[in-house]
Amino acid sequence: MRADFPTADSDYLGGECDGYEYRTVFAGSSLENSYRMIREFLKEEGYSDVPIPKDAEELLLFRLPTRNRQILLFEDNGYVHNPVKILFPMDRRKRTTLILCLYNENDPQHLLRFHRVLERRKEDLEIRKLGEEGINREMSE
Repeated sequence: MRADFPTADSDYLGGECDGYEYRTVFAGSSLENSYRMIREFLKEEGYSDVPIPKDAEELLLFRLPTRNRQILLFEDNGYVHNPVKILFPMDRRKRTTLILCLYNENDPQHLLRFHRVLERRKEDLEIRKLGEEGINREMSE
């Protein structure tokens, strides 16, 4: 997969892909089993050189301590090392589920997209625009 990233709307091994991000869910009988499946998948798909936590116990150290959904919307809740993200679901009841996201390293804006820089810049511009509209409205009143 790493050498030949799936195209948009392809159904590669049950995951979803938009041509840049491939996302799939692993839900084993335990968190340890789910993580073991992810480790094997990464090895088979050409990502064995990417450093990842040694086991599920170490992976848990990367889980965000908050339950605040707003924070979880803007932060990656799990382990992140370019081009791999291993995330915990927002629903904490899904204790044995992990979400694996892989990113197309050949995309011209890969680093900006992987680190969500473009997404944050867009949000900053929208917030600034709303603030300016509010100021202009107050001045015209």
